[in-house]
Amino acid sequence: MITLNRKLKKEHSPPTIGLTTEPVKRISIRDKLLVKEVQEMEENLPATCSVKFEDPNLLSEFILTVAPDEGYWKGGKFKFSVIITEEYNMAPPRVKCLTKLWHPNINVDGDICLSLLRQTSIDEHGWAPTRRLKDVVWGLNSLFTDLLNFDDPLNIEAAEMYNKDKVQFQVKVQEYISKGKR
Repeated sequence: MITLNRKLKKEHSPPTIGLTTEPVKRISIRDKLLVKEVQEMEENLPATCSVKFEDPNLLSEFILTVAPDEGYWKGGKFKFSVIITEEYNMAPPRVKCLTKLWHPNINVDGDICLSLLRQTSIDEHGWAPTRRLKDVVWGLNSLFTDLLNFDDPLNIEAAEMYNKDKVQFQVKVQEYISKGKR
């Protein structure tokens, strides 16, 4: 209570000797980390990825576009919203797929099944404070190649289709890619 009273007195007292004092805005740990990590991420982007900041002064929100050059999703462009909360780097970024696609690890709502995006993970590959934004980008990119997982799907229907009829799965993937290009 005493501290609050002192603070209120300082806010309401006239400036001394004509000098004004502006409150010092503290930079969050997240923002300090992001300055370095965004630069590192941009320097290490896979050739199939691009990043766009809607507001260049807001490093905590960006759109990642993945354009696979091989595999089932070759020719498609898939956008992901990446939001880094104040809890970063103790908590993973929040990522949502903005593009509708047929994928065993991404559901129709855009939720993503990727270990490193989980706070805790049973496979010990979940989020850790040592992870960086570039790891998130590489992980999302790899969902279209080597991290593709039909055994632990989020979109069960897509995984079952793949296991029963790979040709039909490919056709459905291409239908979604074609819709996205319109």
